[in-house]
Amino acid sequence: MAPAGKVTGFHKEGSDWFCNAGLPSDITVVVNDIKFHLHKFPLVSKCGKIARICEESSEKAFIAAFEDFPGGPDTFLIAAKFCYGLRVELTPRNIVIVYCAADYLQMTDEYGEDNLLSKSENFFHKNVLHNWKDCILALQSSDLIIARAEKLQIISKCLSALSMMVCTDPSLFGWPLMMYGSLLSPGGSILWNGINTGARIQSVESDWWFEDISYLSVGLFVGLINKMETRGIRPEILVGAIMYYARKYLPGLSRWQSGQSWKTRTFASFSLTPAVVDQKVLLETIEKLIPEKKGKSFCRFLLGLLRVALILGVSQMCKDSLERRVGMQLEVATLDSLLIPAYSDSDTLYNVDCVERMIHHFMSSESTITSFSPASLDPETSPSSEPLRNVAKLIDNYIAEVASDINLKPGKIRSLAEALPESSRPLHDGLYRALDIYFKAHPWLSEKEKEELCSIIDYQKLSIDACSHASQNAKVTT
Repeated sequence: MAPAGKVTGFHKEGSDWFCNAGLPSDITVVVNDIKFHLHKFPLVSKCGKIARICEESSEKAFIAAFEDFPGGPDTFLIAAKFCYGLRVELTPRNIVIVYCAADYLQMTDEYGEDNLLSKSENFFHKNVLHNWKDCILALQSSDLIIARAEKLQIISKCLSALSMMVCTDPSLFGWPLMMYGSLLSPGGSILWNGINTGARIQSVESDWWFEDISYLSVGLFVGLINKMETRGIRPEILVGAIMYYARKYLPGLSRWQSGQSWKTRTFASFSLTPAVVDQKVLLETIEKLIPEKKGKSFCRFLLGLLRVALILGVSQMCKDSLERRVGMQLEVATLDSLLIPAYSDSDTLYNVDCVERMIHHFMSSESTITSFSPASLDPETSPSSEPLRNVAKLIDNYIAEVASDINLKPGKIRSLAEALPESSRPLHDGLYRALDIYFKAHPWLSEKEKEELCSIIDYQKLSIDACSHASQNAKVTT
């Protein structure tokens, strides 16, 4: 048995914690219904908050309750051990919570030299902020105490450190980082203690970091992207990270875009727990985060978001914005991505109303949206001088694709076709083909309905082959 006053550790009886000091407890601290039977002197000598509580109490033994303690009972146990002079281990996984707990308890150097607050602050600045892996782990652990961590500028410092590291060589992440301006050799290599390492600052086009930051919560991810944007990282790089994050937490998005190859890229070899994400909140957040840009694969991504948005039932504002964004670059959309199922109570197979609204957005846009440059994100994109004709061809193919739906009304076919001006179609072969398919799938149409639909075709704009076919086609006549 240890002599009276000699602390050898703590032990638990039921749900209560006791200090092995051989002396009766004269203060009980309650954290989330867990009781810690402790002693005033070691706590008062280190904790300003408890010292003031003791000053205001005339009782020899009393109870102090902390319902909002950062990190709960487990973190208070670390602080209590520190007060008793026991060794505590600071790690990237617990540093943020311990830092916040020390701030909560006011464990400043005023109440003991090299107190827990200064120890936590030193560890955070000297160790965590200079290491990619540790920054990620620290941010992950901050989700439950985000407000206090932001107050202490822990979050902003971690995000700033990560954004800086993204622009540097990942082989340096095990080293203390410094601003590289004074550490470059004449040849451009990075110097370490005056030694030419041969390493060079890496281009921001690298995407090795996409996987690692995808483990952050939505709020932290958005904060990091915004921080990177202020550092001047190009939009196509940031959009690549956003698309990666979205595909990870919106399974429906990955399933319908399975044709695209997205490798798991990671630099840090450490175990991370995926973030807990509300898919609806995530999608609405991503829609606000992505820039107003144009690109073939980016347009496909927007259409994927729209599909998932319709399933999740996001806000109407979010859905309207996605439709507008797609409409403004409809000329680079692909047919398969436009075939959006009707997820509501509609009788039709496809959401043709959505596509019609996109056409109107395209017609009303002033084409101020710019493409990604360079085309590293979107190698398929090529400039076109005929966006209107491209859209007309796309819509004609779309009408032909949805025409076999037996529940699709003739008025919808006409609305889609007439949403584009006459000048958009140098040839009407596409419209002719679409109506031929529609009439075969709807043999019960009246002659009047057929005539009304046929009136949208300018037979003088049919090719020779189409004219030959029409002359023998009783279904599609003038």
